[in-house]
Amino acid sequence: MPPRQRKYTTACDSVNVPLLDLKAQHSSIKSEIDEAIARVVASQRFILGPDVAALEQEFADYCNTRHAVGCASGSDALLLALMALGIGPGDEVLCPAYSFFATAGSVVRLGAIPVFADIDPATYNLDPASAVEKAKRCSRLRAVIPVHLFGQTADMDALLELGRELNVPIIEDAAQAIGARDGQGARAGSRGAIGCFSFFPSKNLGAYGDGGMVTTNDPHLADRIRILREHGASPKYIHKSVGLNSRLDTLQAAILRVKLRHLETWHDARAANAAFYGRAWAESGARPYSEPVPSGSIGLQFPQPTAPKAKHVYNQYVIRVPAAQRDPLRAGLTERGIGTQIYYPLGLHQQECFAALDSARGDLPEVEAAARESLAIPIYPELSPEQLAFVASSVTSALEA
Repeated sequence: MPPRQRKYTTACDSVNVPLLDLKAQHSSIKSEIDEAIARVVASQRFILGPDVAALEQEFADYCNTRHAVGCASGSDALLLALMALGIGPGDEVLCPAYSFFATAGSVVRLGAIPVFADIDPATYNLDPASAVEKAKRCSRLRAVIPVHLFGQTADMDALLELGRELNVPIIEDAAQAIGARDGQGARAGSRGAIGCFSFFPSKNLGAYGDGGMVTTNDPHLADRIRILREHGASPKYIHKSVGLNSRLDTLQAAILRVKLRHLETWHDARAANAAFYGRAWAESGARPYSEPVPSGSIGLQFPQPTAPKAKHVYNQYVIRVPAAQRDPLRAGLTERGIGTQIYYPLGLHQQECFAALDSARGDLPEVEAAARESLAIPIYPELSPEQLAFVASSVTSALEA
């Protein structure tokens, strides 16, 4: 249990706390990683070697899906999913406007049109009610992409029902949610037609470079994705369709197999760190996202507890303060040596490259409020008790100031 927080008010008292410390994680598993890399180098099988097939099976087992197909990145996972479903020019794909760029970027790359919906302020995920309203305006809707943002799943029950009503597939963007569970206790990426994952180094399950994975319970979609990731060839040098060069490197697969064995322990540590933050700020009037903060408090909101069967894996830990306080808070934490990030400073509908889209216009107040008020702080598993206490105390001190 971390020690009771104490106040830090001067730079000389500061404890350096980066937003993420990958070196700390690597040092804890270095011997296992070195062995895995050496095994691949000795085999000289660097493209779709045995470790890729092994990781795909282990990943499918972990996610409770029938199939998993490795690819070159999380962005490619989304692109392959859309291609496998035959989505192309003029088709419409509904997605939240609050997400990493790849969610909508992959849609536009295929000539399709992203239709942006608002988010639920209690989870930052796609708001089913907004999705319903936006879907009514579509004439060529072909898919819905909910994003399981920051490590918490979207409302899959409501979104799957929407997909059934509209007769369109649900593509789960689970890039930030490996291991998360929804309200039914199901793993992220296991209930939609396709799940898409990223192994970018900063993810909870991060590679030592780029990498991605696609999950599905449909054998035909799995076969289609395997063909598309190798230029659309089946058999080799015979092409019935145009695909991508999007194969997961064997070295990355070997590294990810090591890290997958530790993932649940790391998730538990992230959850414990999140719980500590909540306890540390409660006495100052901080409240979960869904609750208003009391008058005269520090004005802070933090991630709310999940439902009994659900699981938040805290890929990011995002706090929320009034817009006028967000940037001063960030500056104060930076001065104390605490890393922060804004996920995301603009909604996708506000990005210049999407300005010409009809779907970029519209009232998305929750997205725009989140962009002004949210701030990510350190949550990684290797945070020491001293670092945790320092971050919690520094947030309180900066807001009180």
